[in-house]
Amino acid sequence: TASGSETEAIRAAGTGGFDICIIDAALPDDGARRVAMAVRAASPRAGLVATVPGEARDATATADWADAAVALPFVDAALLAAVTSAARAGRARADTTTPAAVLGTHPALAGVLGIARQVAPTPATVLVTGESGTGKSLLAREIHRASGRQGRFVEVACGSLAESLLESELFGHVAGAFTGATADRDGKFLQADGGTIFLDEVATASPALQVKLLRVLQEREFERVGGEETIHVDVRIVAATNKDLKRLVAEGEFREDLFYRLHIIPMTLPPLRDRRSDIESLVTHFIRKLSGRTRSSVSSVAPSALATLQAYPFPGNVRELENIIEQALVFAEGDQIEVADLPAFVTQSGRGDTLEIPQGDRSLPEILEELERQLIVRAFCKAEGVKTETARLLGIKTSALYYKLEKYGVDESLLGGGD
Repeated sequence: TASGSETEAIRAAGTGGFDICIIDAALPDDGARRVAMAVRAASPRAGLVATVPGEARDATATADWADAAVALPFVDAALLAAVTSAARAGRARADTTTPAAVLGTHPALAGVLGIARQVAPTPATVLVTGESGTGKSLLAREIHRASGRQGRFVEVACGSLAESLLESELFGHVAGAFTGATADRDGKFLQADGGTIFLDEVATASPALQVKLLRVLQEREFERVGGEETIHVDVRIVAATNKDLKRLVAEGEFREDLFYRLHIIPMTLPPLRDRRSDIESLVTHFIRKLSGRTRSSVSSVAPSALATLQAYPFPGNVRELENIIEQALVFAEGDQIEVADLPAFVTQSGRGDTLEIPQGDRSLPEILEELERQLIVRAFCKAEGVKTETARLLGIKTSALYYKLEKYGVDESLLGGGD
């Protein structure tokens, strides 16, 4: 990947997966350092090579963020030597990186991370469960990193593609398999041969696709869409879901045999609200990771701001915390994140959180209806009247929300702004 500016380079760095990054140390306003920090945050094992004017031995002063340097203009042998040295340094750095550095150190995680270390060198299938944003993808990447497998880590978001597209994405297709298939294409399973495939949101797989996934889990073989050749792969499978698969099995929405094939090594990541002591280290990590992207000079968080964050329930877990820190870095003016830099929904959390229990001689159904109305009103106001967001906050379908809004007479008049 080639980038023509600091902004492009930081945007590309955020995609992760880099092994080597060559950075022009002469980028203005310390831009090279910001690019380097962005690369290192998203690709911890990436080796960083600085191109510097003059003698490479002076690079320590010019680019102290680099693992190796090469003087301009360079010869091929010098560049190869720098790349080799940087790659070695990147691997050594990755070997000292633990999942705790990103996920946390709370005792609630100790058992999960212990299982991850034990299972990593084996080919056993792993099923990671937990709420959205708890770090399931990070844990899957760590399992792959510690496995010693030489192939790639390939991630597939099963819930983001239609069934027909997902089958082609996973297994590939042959030319002519469907309209637009002008050439053979390898799928993610073949791309992950010798490595690890991470099937995120596996609970969303259709019944037909579940059958094909079961075969891959059992036999490690498949055919491309429209093809007849059977392809065999050596791939480690890590699947993840935020759904209750046992309940889906009981309801007939998920195959029982596939569940047990996935459930060889189960791991459950706890929500962030159950391990608030990790918030401080996670905030520090995200400040380091995001400061280059946001061009912020922030290096720490004020005690009052940290206390505010630790009091927030984090329904979106670690992913939400990262988003909050990125927003705070944009607005922070000093070298610390202050309470005023945090989003209003964080600083106002806890105010008016209690529901008013209806008084008087009411039946249980009437009391529950009143509590439901209060929750809907609160979510509607928090979402500023956006119905899809209100439905997401409540965990219900938008169609069900429209019925309840009409039932309880909830509309935009609750938002104020009128006479």
